[in-house]
Amino acid sequence: MQHSAVTGSGHEVAPLGGFGGESDTVVVHVQLRPRRGSTRRCLAALAELAGAHPAVSFALTGLSKDDRVARVTVGVELGPRAAVARFSPQAQAAYAFVSSMFTTLYDHMPVYAVEPSDAERGAATDLMARLASGQATEVVVPAPRQPFRAEQIPA
Repeated sequence: MQHSAVTGSGHEVAPLGGFGGESDTVVVHVQLRPRRGSTRRCLAALAELAGAHPAVSFALTGLSKDDRVARVTVGVELGPRAAVARFSPQAQAAYAFVSSMFTTLYDHMPVYAVEPSDAERGAATDLMARLASGQATEVVVPAPRQPFRAEQIPA
């Protein structure tokens, strides 16, 4: 399973990458929203959670920010669609991991999210490259995408 990048402080964070190349693989995206000053603590807590769930394949799939919070999107692989429907052991492990994200990382405001935009994916790729090289001091994080007109709800 994927978890190979290690920060300078020894915390492990999952790399951005494909989930085995299977197009029929189900991935759920959960977005963590730590206050801007606690993003590193959020990543460290995510790495600790990953250590408690070694059988789960996940990746940091997006990064963005606004005035108050950073948005850290995590893609969790549930497995092949047919196996998820039969509640396979891989799917059960992934569901347990997602459940743990909501219960143990509640301070970072987890929510289910859509697939991240290209800019968010690029920022996550940049962060993972910097973490791998030990240069994660300054990372450019884009603002979140604006909702499409069809997604906006009139007040």
